[in-house]
Amino acid sequence: MTDQTSQATTLSDADQRAKEAYFTASQRQLIWARFKRQRSAMIAAAVLVALILMGLFAPFLGPYDPTIKGRDKDYTNGAPQVPEFCDHNGCSARPFIYGVKRERSIQTNFRWIATIDTEDRRYVQFFVEGDKYKLLGLTFDTHLFGVDKGYIHLFGTDDTGKDILSRTLHAVYTSLAVGTLGVLISFVLALFIGGIAGYFGGMIDGVIQMITDAVRTIPIIPLFIAIAAFLPAETSSEARFFYISIIIGFINWPTLARRVRTHLLVERTQEYVLAAELAGARPGHIIRKHLLPSFTSYIIVDLVISFPYVVRSETALSFIGLGLKDPVNSLGSMLQTTTSADVLLNYQWYFIPVFFFIALVMAFVFVGDGLRDAADPYGDHK
Repeated sequence: MTDQTSQATTLSDADQRAKEAYFTASQRQLIWARFKRQRSAMIAAAVLVALILMGLFAPFLGPYDPTIKGRDKDYTNGAPQVPEFCDHNGCSARPFIYGVKRERSIQTNFRWIATIDTEDRRYVQFFVEGDKYKLLGLTFDTHLFGVDKGYIHLFGTDDTGKDILSRTLHAVYTSLAVGTLGVLISFVLALFIGGIAGYFGGMIDGVIQMITDAVRTIPIIPLFIAIAAFLPAETSSEARFFYISIIIGFINWPTLARRVRTHLLVERTQEYVLAAELAGARPGHIIRKHLLPSFTSYIIVDLVISFPYVVRSETALSFIGLGLKDPVNSLGSMLQTTTSADVLLNYQWYFIPVFFFIALVMAFVFVGDGLRDAADPYGDHK
């Protein structure tokens, strides 16, 4: 009887501490605690972190330069090479692939084709020296893996012999970079414009809402067609990247700006805002120090939710030839090569970047939905 009473007292103390922790926790702590209960969101977050790290360390993870400099001329349109441990010559403790050789064949009208040489073993090695690259402002030449001679292409090669794995990793980084820059631009514009409209209201709000509605009606595809027509043919890939990020950012701010405006219209009549005004605080100070921090978590949620839409915009534009082009690798420019029937019938490994694009977008969607549910104070959080 005494043990049961002691156990009940212990459980009661634990419940009391849990309640105290709940009522004393900050908004971020509450959102994180609710977010951790959602298994799908946590799995998506792990996938998203993995993709981001893959993009950031793409030069190290990819075995070769993804541009024309790193192409394998002897293995164009080559199928993925899967490392093996055993073959007709016996087994090896180290994984290996077979070498390839170019030859002409009567069956292909004497065109050059690559054939597998089963007598030429090429052993996989880790932390090998290769093409130089810059990472975190420093120059390196060490790559995660390679072979003792020749090339290795785990995802195959394209029609120019460029490694699809290296291209895919760099494409993930490029799409994330475009999305990040676009989201940051739209974020700053939304906070600035939405904050002014929500705080001042009246005629200023009406004029800003007309501008917001006008921006929302701009069709993005015709806009980029017009811009592409005015861009000089010698425009560098870096400049094109910058232009696309800015335009996407300038087009995607109205939705978040409306949400900021709505929140500020409600909050501007609260007592703490009136107290700040009576103390002589300027409108900019009140918006920046008092109003916007009151729903910072919700702004972060909106940013995460809007990120996949920006990535999809860049991918769609590059897919139809209006976005980034070689030598810049983006998911959209790589998906553009999958539109021909020849690729569908003969070179299915060209579709590997499609799975990375789907994983990236779906990870952002699930993480955004999980954050939105976790940040909802009226949701069912049990």
